[in-house]
Amino acid sequence: MADDRFHVYDTTLRDGAQQEGLNLTVADKLAIARHLDGLGVGFIEGGWPGANPKDTEFFRRARTELDLKHAQLAAFGATRRAGVKAADDPLVAALRESGAPIVTLVAKSHDRHVELALRTTLEENLAMIRDTVSHLTAEGQRVFLDAEHFFDGYRSNPAYALEVLRTAAEAGASVVALCDTNGGMLPDELADVVYEAAGTGARIGIHCHDDTGCAVANTLAAVKAGATHVQGCANGYGERSGNANLFTVVANLQLKRGFDLVPPQSLREMTRIAHAITEVTNVTPNSHQPYVGTSAFAHKAGLHASAIKVDPNLYQHIDPAEVGNDMRMLVSDMAGRASVELKGRELGYELTGEQSRLLVERVKELEARGHTFEAADASFELLLRDTVDGEHRRYFTVESWRVIVERRPGGDVVSEATVKLHAKGERIIATGEGNGPVNALDRAVRLALEKLYPELAGVELIDFKVRILEGTHGTDAVTRVLITSSDATGEWATVGVGENVIEASWQALEQAVTYGLLRAGHSA
Repeated sequence: MADDRFHVYDTTLRDGAQQEGLNLTVADKLAIARHLDGLGVGFIEGGWPGANPKDTEFFRRARTELDLKHAQLAAFGATRRAGVKAADDPLVAALRESGAPIVTLVAKSHDRHVELALRTTLEENLAMIRDTVSHLTAEGQRVFLDAEHFFDGYRSNPAYALEVLRTAAEAGASVVALCDTNGGMLPDELADVVYEAAGTGARIGIHCHDDTGCAVANTLAAVKAGATHVQGCANGYGERSGNANLFTVVANLQLKRGFDLVPPQSLREMTRIAHAITEVTNVTPNSHQPYVGTSAFAHKAGLHASAIKVDPNLYQHIDPAEVGNDMRMLVSDMAGRASVELKGRELGYELTGEQSRLLVERVKELEARGHTFEAADASFELLLRDTVDGEHRRYFTVESWRVIVERRPGGDVVSEATVKLHAKGERIIATGEGNGPVNALDRAVRLALEKLYPELAGVELIDFKVRILEGTHGTDAVTRVLITSSDATGEWATVGVGENVIEASWQALEQAVTYGLLRAGHSA
């Protein structure tokens, strides 16, 4: 299990699951727990058994289905109710019977919350904390305490907020985590309060929300002020603006501050794990997320590329491989020769000076007409190959294409596309039907080419985006279409631009098919 001198505590399965639109099944939670254990976190908060049937089921299944190598499971719950002994409280019993070696109790540390929300006295709240912590520790479980609304409580009544920490520690709580529950703190003022809290003798943890955009900064400030237990969520999930992003916290502490939190080989899996969790949650990944986002080490400006060509560290704060990410060169109208040379090298080409010059000119010319290559790597690679080879790589040539949209009896609207192609010495005519013009064209091209190129059966169009570039012209506006395709080994994106949305779609589709055949190893 993880070193106990410093705790990395994940609360994705409980606090992160409160994010709007995020709904985790028990199977989802088990899968995410395995990913987090693979990263090497010390503790995984599984949920609130007894209060939530799904969480009760999670802890039941976890006993036989989770084989954790690094982490320990924590069950979340509340202190006993006012006027009831901890041993007699059914929710405390659910924590006791969860099988989790760790129990994290939430307790009020804000005097107004005690009086208005719990509707009890400040003295009884301390008794509730003391009784519940001592009862669970006597039963053999390790207890952490989340001091809810601690910073607001400290502002309101500092003596009482600090007494909550002392009471929990004296009753046997291993850690008292200070919660910025409404996410309103800033790093400098938070650090001052953490320093004061550390003076109570309790071991201090930190739990921050991101309502001011400072959750990660607040967490780092708390560590500097004496916290040795950090809480957060994968990818920054959580209610409202989310929680501290645990991946960013871990990477910052390990790579910038020298903390030994997770094994280096696990840190190199962080990007993969972050993306794997987004697949489970079905939440679109944030491409600009620090360290693990696909754009975290992407470079666009020509000035940056010139420096990176000399030394990548000039515009990168770490080696992306340390967190399992990669440097990416984006090609756009901002590109200079260094950008395209680096991108060419990334694709396996060493471009001459003249080839780089011609390619830069061509990129800028096409982007001025509406193309975008930073979002369409496959289109750029085809353009690069044309420049290097001196001619367009063709697996087929197009004689003509046509699309008809028909409203049929009963109200169904069906698109029918006909394509006439030449490939491998044959003239091929094929017709396909679809639920839209692009779908129909896609089916027609497949029907035409699959006998000659069977690999196309495994190519799938998975995303289609349309953008109007000059809205002032209404329906006459220039249209840009981005198509994302995939096969068994990966994805690629292509772009088309035209005054007609079908024309633009055809350009992107033709390139998508061409690139798919290139990936399959065919000679053009």
